[in-house]
Amino acid sequence: MQFGIFTVGDVTVDPTSGREPSEHERIKAMVTIARKAEEVGLDVFATGEHHNPPFVPSSPTTMLGWIAARTERLLLSTATTLITTNDPVKIAEDFAMLQHLADGRVDLMLGRGNTGPVYPWFGQDIRNGIPLAIENYDLLRRLWREDVVDWSGKFRTPLQSFTSTPRPLDGVPPFVWHGSIRSPEIAEQAAYYGDGYFANHIFWPKEHTQRMVGLYRERFAHYGHGSPDQAIVGLGGQVFMRRNSQDAVREFRPYFDNAPVYGHGPSLEEFTAQTPLTVGSPQQVIDRTLGFRDYVGDYQRQLFLLDHAGLPLKTVLEQLDILGEEVVPVLRREFDALRPAHVPEAPTHASLVAARAAESAAARAPESAAAGHAAAGHTAEPAAAGAGTETGR
Repeated sequence: MQFGIFTVGDVTVDPTSGREPSEHERIKAMVTIARKAEEVGLDVFATGEHHNPPFVPSSPTTMLGWIAARTERLLLSTATTLITTNDPVKIAEDFAMLQHLADGRVDLMLGRGNTGPVYPWFGQDIRNGIPLAIENYDLLRRLWREDVVDWSGKFRTPLQSFTSTPRPLDGVPPFVWHGSIRSPEIAEQAAYYGDGYFANHIFWPKEHTQRMVGLYRERFAHYGHGSPDQAIVGLGGQVFMRRNSQDAVREFRPYFDNAPVYGHGPSLEEFTAQTPLTVGSPQQVIDRTLGFRDYVGDYQRQLFLLDHAGLPLKTVLEQLDILGEEVVPVLRREFDALRPAHVPEAPTHASLVAARAAESAAARAPESAAAGHAAAGHTAEPAAAGAGTETGR
């Protein structure tokens, strides 16, 4: 089980002090937060992608490359890479480059984003959101898996004898999560390819998340990738903690009330009752998070949102200390004890390289067996030899 944090990179006024950080301060703070995540023993840091105020992470691979140079173990990811408005050729090249620089500590989450105006800014039409996601990802997969690509589609110019560079590290592309809040088509896409599915799990009640993850698991099995409980699932989450739950509620309330996404809407009490947002003690966060398994099953990645709504850096670092020292060790132990042996762990570059090597060895096995059979003085029938060769493919 992987545990980590994700950031949306908002620049928001602190409602308790009236102070707004500069863009420079916010960007530097995100780097500090990532390094702190590694220090306290978390596995993953993920950044969103936005191209509009009040958000600053417009270039995720630039930030993640900088963080890669200053960390040793942390897995670097995105909380959204816009598959609809980014050119898949550029995604292929940027993330392969990052993969090399970070020695494989890279994966990414594809999504359509939640900002409608971004589409025309990049020459696209929001009404084509789902078709863009499908076509662009199909091309991205080919660019990473085929050395020379000839391709034509609806939304970009054709490619002729094109090779994306650099090639993926060790010939293995970064693992892909398909992130979604509400679109069953994206769950279907993740299942079709056998990729991971990440449910945002922040703004909706648990019944919605349960339906979306259930659909993905069902279709994952339908496409022959394994049993439903072997599908690769990630969840978002949102927490604020203090030793005393009343202190947590009192301190977080003004930030919640003025948050750029859900502020000036439902009350904090309504939101925590209807969504997975947990504001309280570390034990309350542990209990609530362990409960996610009851309605999505065993899953592989849990990311928490901590640094938003104007929370000062000092407070976010305190939250990370609590998360790393008191919450995640318990969650890691409990989730690992509950997970059956046949349910896979979260993919990493090392595990994907090992899986590819095992597949190659299995593919070579029939040819080796046939060669050994012939060396022993036996002659295979042509039909049998052909069948063995076909199986090896």
